[in-house]
Amino acid sequence: MRTGERYLAIHAACGTNFAAAGFVAGLLAWLGIAGAKNKREKVERLPLVIALATLGLILSQPLGPVIQARITTSGDPGDLAIVDVSLNRFGRLTIHRVITQG
Repeated sequence: MRTGERYLAIHAACGTNFAAAGFVAGLLAWLGIAGAKNKREKVERLPLVIALATLGLILSQPLGPVIQARITTSGDPGDLAIVDVSLNRFGRLTIHRVITQG
């Protein structure tokens, strides 16, 4: 990353992507249910709410990486250095522990 490979800091499984998708989907779902006067009307709007939430997930796909790149993630490691990397396996689960200093 010190040689200009800052794109390596952007990852599809970053929490920013999930938060952006959840926010957009939740907002559109809320808009779909807004104004419903009773429980029956809310239930009747369920197909609309599901469609709006799905649309929100689709539309948010490019939003998460943009927020990641411009706001929440820095590709500049500064004086950060990797001290140690250890591998731990728990059955089929593999965990990498990265210890940094800087």
